[in-house]
Amino acid sequence: MQEPIEEESNVLPIASMQKRITAFVVDDIVISLFFMIIFYDQIMGLLSSTTANEQLTQISMETMNIFIAENIMIVLGIKLLYHTVLVWQNGMTIGKYVVKIEVVSLNTGFRPSFQQAFLRASVRLLSESVFYIGFIMAFFLPMRQTLHDKLSNCVVLDA
Repeated sequence: MQEPIEEESNVLPIASMQKRITAFVVDDIVISLFFMIIFYDQIMGLLSSTTANEQLTQISMETMNIFIAENIMIVLGIKLLYHTVLVWQNGMTIGKYVVKIEVVSLNTGFRPSFQQAFLRASVRLLSESVFYIGFIMAFFLPMRQTLHDKLSNCVVLDA
């Protein structure tokens, strides 16, 4: 068994906040595309049921909000699967791949185990739903760990 990684930020090539934020945005775009592909027919049905004049009115926005509320568990499931499987299998999501950063376990120095990836993805969802409070931690901790990184004993490094 390998020695754990040293937890000193001067030893590890910690990913910059700019890279992490960019990866976050790319991942949210990818997840939104998944959602739009899965629900394409329903979304087109909602949009076609409104007239051209009503397209961006309060009525159509309410309809879309109801649609999203009815499917929120699917959205959360997609996010959970996306972040768990990609981090577990590759140590990175598509967004992290684009900016060349990766998640590693502080225990092994390699990509996280399934349990770590699942815990990380689950806590990430909770952090998102509570005003991104868990993400704010990264601005104040030496290894720029978010709550989901800290609880899953992971860190995000330059690849």
